[in-house]
Amino acid sequence: MDWAAVLESQRRYFRSGATLSFDFRRGQLEKLARLLRQNESRIGEALASDLGKPAFEAYASEIGFLRSETSFALKHLASWMRPERVPSPITLFPAKSRIEREPRGVVLIIATWNFPLQLSLGPWIGALASGNCTILKPSELAPHASSLIADLLGKNFPKELVAVATGGAETSQALLRLRFDHVLFTGSAGVAREVAAAAAKTLTPLTLELGGKNPVIVDSDSDMALAARRIAWAKFMNAGQTCIAPDYVLVPERRKNELVFGIAANVTRFFGEDPRRSKDYGRIVSLRHLDRLSSYLGHGRVTLGGDRDRDELYLAPTLLEDAAPGSPPLEEEIFGPILPVVTYRELDEAIEIANRHPDPLALYVFSKRKDIQSRVLREVPSGGAAVNDLVMQFMNPRLPFGGRGTSGVGEYHGRFGFELFSHKRAVVQGSRLLDIPIRYPPYRGKLRWLKKLLR
Repeated sequence: MDWAAVLESQRRYFRSGATLSFDFRRGQLEKLARLLRQNESRIGEALASDLGKPAFEAYASEIGFLRSETSFALKHLASWMRPERVPSPITLFPAKSRIEREPRGVVLIIATWNFPLQLSLGPWIGALASGNCTILKPSELAPHASSLIADLLGKNFPKELVAVATGGAETSQALLRLRFDHVLFTGSAGVAREVAAAAAKTLTPLTLELGGKNPVIVDSDSDMALAARRIAWAKFMNAGQTCIAPDYVLVPERRKNELVFGIAANVTRFFGEDPRRSKDYGRIVSLRHLDRLSSYLGHGRVTLGGDRDRDELYLAPTLLEDAAPGSPPLEEEIFGPILPVVTYRELDEAIEIANRHPDPLALYVFSKRKDIQSRVLREVPSGGAAVNDLVMQFMNPRLPFGGRGTSGVGEYHGRFGFELFSHKRAVVQGSRLLDIPIRYPPYRGKLRWLKKLLR
């Protein structure tokens, strides 16, 4: 595919002004909403084929999520597009000031595989709402979902508005050699460095949605039954392949067994005695990732799970205890169904352990005490957070989603996605009725008046 030619055709289409009107954007969003509704079964089948994703998780985290995001954008699009009036200082009197949101132009979205529909179309909703043209690159590791995205968008939207680039890393590399008006990349920090280096060559603005070691700090006074139930659900959803899943748990020594037994009991309650047979438990995306995850099991004591099947790409929900500080499962992002359990004596120690890692994408704290909740949120930086819950911060379209430091740059969802793909242009509407002479030379005798105005 000649992506330079595709990019140029999109630039011409954008410059024609076709994407600028409210009616056009609303029509395209309504079309996407219909496609999501009409193709629910096809989407579910693709996700099951790629990741063994249960129908409930497919709807909650992908189909339903995207429908909600689209509905939210449609509901608020008119107000988002409206110019924002802002006050003018006396030095501009009687001029008026406003901020106009303009589309950036042609944007590139590179998605990853763990939520292949959501992480492709979610950012695109923001790009579409803000009037951009888009080249969208889904992940080749989710081939059924990637093919479905290409089919649905290719048959229902003009290629000048959105083009889907299938293929592997070579396709992404070819696209990154081109000059876009914005790039949004979702994936690992290692690949993000390559993306950032490529974008720097063309001075392309960049948003990075990455990951990290997301800690769960369980306080000594926590409702341990609730914590165990919610941790088990959040960790093993999508077989642990979730960027905001808990990556390790910090629990007081005296309550560790209670938490471990509680998580194990909930795994059995959720998935049965043999999760391999459960229709509600997914699979690892590839053999390479399964082998990577399996390597962590030798760095601690497996107290739950550990079973794996390379033919089925299966790895059981697993708890790992006694991993040594500095070992791979406590240093690297796991991104799979292995949960290290780490004990601490005092809260200071738990906070210190959490802060040994770069800022995570998500932080979780379980405690009944407001002062403990506030202290953990204050002292452990993160992209997002939840108190006495996990993952649910992602589900509110009025909250931004994004990381900080090595867990990401920039945020989207809801209005934040619209803002991300919009240029905020400052406009001053000057008056022809009054032209105050103080601004013009000669300046003799005017400086003291200027100092009175600008102080």
